[in-house]
This record gives sequence, structure tokens and C-alpha cells, in this order.
Amino acid sequence: MKLTIERSALLKSLGHVQSVVEKRNTIPILSNVRLDASEDEKMHLTATDMDLAVIEAAPANVTQPGATTTSAHMLYDIVRKLAEGSQIEITLIEDSGKLEIRSGRSRFTLACLPVEDFPVMAEGELAHRFSIDTGHLRRLIDKTGFAVSTEETRYYLNGIYVHATDENGEKSLRAVATDGHRLARVDTDLPEGAENIPGVIIPRKTVAELRKLIEESDGEIMVALSDSKIRFALDGAILTSKLIDGSFPDYERVIPSSNEKILTVDNHVFTQAVDRVSTISTEKSRAIKMTLKGSQMTLSANSPDAGAASEEIEAQHNLDSIEIGFNSRYVLDMAKQIGGDTIEFRLADSSSPTLVRDSEDENAVYVIMPMRV
Repeated sequence: MKLTIERSALLKSLGHVQSVVEKRNTIPILSNVRLDASEDEKMHLTATDMDLAVIEAAPANVTQPGATTTSAHMLYDIVRKLAEGSQIEITLIEDSGKLEIRSGRSRFTLACLPVEDFPVMAEGELAHRFSIDTGHLRRLIDKTGFAVSTEETRYYLNGIYVHATDENGEKSLRAVATDGHRLARVDTDLPEGAENIPGVIIPRKTVAELRKLIEESDGEIMVALSDSKIRFALDGAILTSKLIDGSFPDYERVIPSSNEKILTVDNHVFTQAVDRVSTISTEKSRAIKMTLKGSQMTLSANSPDAGAASEEIEAQHNLDSIEIGFNSRYVLDMAKQIGGDTIEFRLADSSSPTLVRDSEDENAVYVIMPMRV
């Protein structure tokens, strides 16, 4: 194997695939990236952790086709530190089985493992296929990903639940995520061919890797899935992942339908005030209190060790008065997803779930649980 490739092209593709590789591996081959130099003037890079696999192609001048595997993180660090705009020459030395990397006056020799040992992730039959606009997919991920649980005990919450819905004749592709403290539900137009897809839970890591791949992409992404696997194909890259084998809870039961107390605040002013006041809150609870009186809302926080903080902002509401506490980090995470100028809180009382709506996105619904302060 022998080829020449631009640093920027190799760095971009390596940046996508190397993050799939776990830092610590008991199986040496899983620490490696597979490099395939093909006659179509491309180098295909593959990485997997056995649950997720990413293949990405980078343009290259291939002198001699071939394949090998080498340390993903080591190769990434080398390429990252090479001079910007440089050309990189990669050669597999047949006698020693090592990979030689040359760029300018720099020369590296890396150990390799046999390409035959590199695992292939079987996809099985992916019966359901459809395409979705990249912008729509980005929106589904960004507006729900913050609510995905990181607690491994409730593994079925460690991902985004995606399914097709039909409510009052309105067909949508819906993404839902919750960690038990907050919930995000976002709809987009149902793509053709997605009407009968099973409800699937896409793992947190898969969502993160997919988001990186589509960061600078436009156009359509081809999606194929079954009950146990999902594959995303876009220009030059393919991501295949196992799905979480579990049942997502009945999230509709959590979304309040009779919260009639409406509070509206300026998104920017509210977010800045929460951020300032929460500086004083304890690291463990991150609690802030919202107190309504007249047209003023007071945000406050108290810490036995640090002191106290409060700030008043203007608010529009139909309440007599209320005191309610929230985790400030949860509030800020949610507020970042609000695209409109105002945030609308729909409340019942200080101990019931609060519904949050975006003034400019009627297809996005958020729920946040209050806390005692």
C-alpha cells in the first residue's frame, strides 16, 4: 500500500472515525483504524467499538492499493501535529509490516495489526429505508440530545427514541429524550418511506458521532433500519450502529395537558439572569427559585457556604403568585434550544411538571420537573 494524501482531508476523516475508538481497549485490534487504499483514488478509514462502526472516504493519490490497521489515536495525533497544508505520504512496508508516514522532514513508523483480524459489523436485513434532510436531522438531535440520560442503570433512556406518529391526520417523525428530570419532544415532517418504521432508541454515543458527521453536510441522508440496527449514509461516510434493546417509557403520560398558568419571559434576559444567579447555588443541587409577584419575577439562589443571589426581571403571566424551584443547569440546557425571543412556561403548581414551549417552534415541547428549594 502506498499513497499520498492532503493533511486536511486525512485530518477531517480521522477526526470523525477516531472518536469511535475507546481510549482503553482489552482487545488490541479495536484500538486501531482500518486503512484501505483503493484504485478509485480514495482511502477508506474504518473504526468500530463492536456496537458502532464508521467508514469514511478521503480523496488520495493511490500509487499501490492495499490495506492495514494501525493505532487510531496515534495516527490522529501525528496528523494533527503536522504542518497545515502539507502532503502526507503513507506506505505499508511489506518486509516489516509497519506503516511509514512521511511529511516534509518528518518521518514516523507505526506498528500494524493484520487487516484480517479487524472485525466486520454485520448489518443484517435493514428492511426500512428513507431519506431525511440533513437540516431536519440536525434539528431533531440538537433539540433533544441534551435530555438524554447518562445513568447506565436505566439503559433504555441512554438514547433518543425515534418513531413515526399520526396525530389528527398530521404525520410526523418524532424524536424524544428524557432523563427523568426533563423531557424533550420534537417533530419534523415524516419522510416518504418512514411511515411504518419501528420505534427505535438510538444510543447516545451514536447520536454524538452522527452529529459530528453531519456538522458541515447538506442535502439528504439515507437511513436504513431494522429492530436492532440502523445505518446512516451520507456523502463519503457510512455510520452503522446497534440500537438499544429496550422499551422506551410512555412519555405522553409525563407531558402535562392541563397546565393553565402561563408565564412568558424574554429568552435572552431570562437565560442571562439564571446564569448569573446560579453562580451562587451549590454544586450538587444547582437549585434556583423563581418567585412571581406582580409583573416582576425574582430569580434567587442560596448556598450555606457561598451566600445568596437574586435578580429581578420582567414577566407576563396570569398567575396570582407562585414560588417554584428548578435545577439551573436543566433550565439553561433547555433555554439554549429555544429559537424564539420568548420562553413560555405553563405551570400547574410548585410540585407538578412544568411545560415549556418555544414561541417560534410549535413542534418542540419540553417538560421540566421542579425541585424543592
